[in-house]
Amino acid sequence: MNYKDTDLGEDDFSGLNFLTETKVCEILTVCEEDKDYTPMIRAIGKVFSNSEFLMRSFRQAKNKTEVEQGASSSSTATSKPSTSKKAEKKDDKSSDDDSGGDDDDDDEVTVDIDGVRRVYDKILPHEQIEAAIVNALVYMTPSVESELTYHDAYSFDHNYLNLFVIIMENTNLHSPEYLESALPLVCKAMSALSLPGQARLARLWSGFAIEHIRRLMETFQQLITYTVVCNDFDDENLVNEDETVVAAVKCLKIVYFANILAGRLDSDQNEEDDDMLIETNDLTLQELLGEEERSPRGPRVDPLEVELGVRASDCRCPLISFEEFINEPLNEVLEMDKDFVLFKVNTEGKFAFMNCPFILNPVTKNQGLYYDNRIRMYSERRITALYSMVDGQQANPFLRLKVRRDHLIDDALIRLEMIAEENPSDLKKQLYVEFEGEQGLDEGGVSKEFFQMVVEEIFNPDIGMFTYDETTKVFWFNSSSLENEGQYTLIGIVLGLAIYNNCILDVHFPMVVYRKLMGKKGTLLDLADSHPALYQSLKEILDYEGNVEADMMLTFQISQTDLYGDPVTHDLREFGEDIPVTNDNRKEFVSQYADYVLNQSVEVQFKAFRQGFHQVTNESPLKYLFRPDEIELLICGSRNLDFRALEESTDYDGGYNKESRVIKDFWETVHSFGDEQKKLFLQFTTGTDRAPVGGLGKLKMIIAKNGEDSDRLPTSHTCFNALLLPEYSTKEALRERLLKAITYAKGFGML
Repeated sequence: MNYKDTDLGEDDFSGLNFLTETKVCEILTVCEEDKDYTPMIRAIGKVFSNSEFLMRSFRQAKNKTEVEQGASSSSTATSKPSTSKKAEKKDDKSSDDDSGGDDDDDDEVTVDIDGVRRVYDKILPHEQIEAAIVNALVYMTPSVESELTYHDAYSFDHNYLNLFVIIMENTNLHSPEYLESALPLVCKAMSALSLPGQARLARLWSGFAIEHIRRLMETFQQLITYTVVCNDFDDENLVNEDETVVAAVKCLKIVYFANILAGRLDSDQNEEDDDMLIETNDLTLQELLGEEERSPRGPRVDPLEVELGVRASDCRCPLISFEEFINEPLNEVLEMDKDFVLFKVNTEGKFAFMNCPFILNPVTKNQGLYYDNRIRMYSERRITALYSMVDGQQANPFLRLKVRRDHLIDDALIRLEMIAEENPSDLKKQLYVEFEGEQGLDEGGVSKEFFQMVVEEIFNPDIGMFTYDETTKVFWFNSSSLENEGQYTLIGIVLGLAIYNNCILDVHFPMVVYRKLMGKKGTLLDLADSHPALYQSLKEILDYEGNVEADMMLTFQISQTDLYGDPVTHDLREFGEDIPVTNDNRKEFVSQYADYVLNQSVEVQFKAFRQGFHQVTNESPLKYLFRPDEIELLICGSRNLDFRALEESTDYDGGYNKESRVIKDFWETVHSFGDEQKKLFLQFTTGTDRAPVGGLGKLKMIIAKNGEDSDRLPTSHTCFNALLLPEYSTKEALRERLLKAITYAKGFGML
């Protein structure tokens, strides 16, 4: 393709100052008759290099009974104005089609999308015409970026939206010709749109079919990947400073929200936030010292989320999966420690990818959360030391829990309740657990065991705090539990502390629990994995084609079984026993039934549980960075146990290496284990039977030589993920001793 400057000189179309599908067809007809495409090249070059001309092009015809010649159908792309701010109107232009059509009085984007697509289908096969488009965009877009950046362009944002809509319908934008020159400039200009302009563009694109939204996503993803691969990013040359990558990510963000709007959104209201966050009107010592950016009114929110009134957690099923928006090459070169600083400091002109968490994978986001947690821990240590010097108090830089094994829950509950009431900030300190009467410093391993024991005891069905479903293998809050709210607060604190201290718990909650922790209410759809039998019954009521009232004889009074197996009735509406369920009111019945089971009946228990969780996590970026399914991954780890990945990531010490005979025998033995034995091995070596976020390849286990062949069993230091393995003389001896160790080991150390 020849990229020499396109000649925009005089020709038969010199008066052309906009394009329509009809005009393009007329010019192409002349070009084909003369076998000379110069007029088309000049027309395209002239219009696509002038923002005003391109804004006025391809407008949907109004008040006409005939559509343009050659158009089999047409559609209007409209985007409603932002509800947060009403745009001003630009001066009206001529209303007739020959002048490009009206600017919309209601500030809508109006483009003949189908016509634009047909035009591109006709002109893109011609390389010279496409070269003219590339050159024209390179010439025009810098001035568009300048206009949007340095002038009050809000009043004519919708005209610029017309421009970007037309440009982005080009199906060749992902090709090298555009990636090298035009597309980066287009992205920089588009990213300069005002917030309401971005919101209108997101609403517009949300009305597109999935193949068009996917093409938009892939276009921006291709530019990000292309730029990352073609550059060497490191500590000195941060990807955060690359204007092309930053602009493309900002544009991808618009598509991301369009994808959410196009998906299946919750129609329910969010739960009240007042009791979710631990608030205070008093300035803390950290704030007075300028230690950190604290937000007592709640976690950080995305401005585009606010403008659109939608969050990722509102979307049950996006049109395109969330995973497709993750860019792995970008994650590989991102210096997360630097990005976190930019995220926290929020320096003007510096971009942090943590502000666009949709493009980050869970491993990268978990790194950001880890930095945030560690900084808070260190900050609490400094504050403790300062209080010690000022008030003469004894320094206590850790969250110390001294518990008895046979009174674990009582001891932990009393201690954590005292801390939560007297000094909640202590929950932000690093956890340090000590079992009474046992030696051993807590370098992480004792805490892991503490968490595991708390979970095992508190989820014991005999206690009755949670009910267990044998079919789904998940726990649910027992609405008839006799335990006090403090017990539920404790398990909420434990979950928060596990995230805060980077520990994995063996808990089995349905996804609705994590959605409710993020501020959502449970709805009928949530019953599918929490109460599948009830969900199926309610679905049958909704889908029943006969007479619901006559055939099912249901009322708005429901019956449940309490802790002792006795039936308990509840009216979904006042005098519910006297209100029959009919074809007309069955949707209301089903909705209220689901609301009662998932929200009302467990309100006391879940409120205490959530309060405990937020006492630990209320100031972290957890809610901002992670979706509910990713919160589950943080707490529970991955169920996918890839021991080949663990083998690849394992380090060796004390004389062993991956070629050692004992090491080869060891891995052959471990790979031959069944699933339960593999879980026991992980539990023995790391303190948990789950893989961390990112899989076992992120675990970094160490196998160290522990003497020559002997009758001794392997031992472990779970705090360091270290296995101490004697140099057994035979593979059989290794297998026998390893199985005995992982089967009978319990407590700090090894039996």
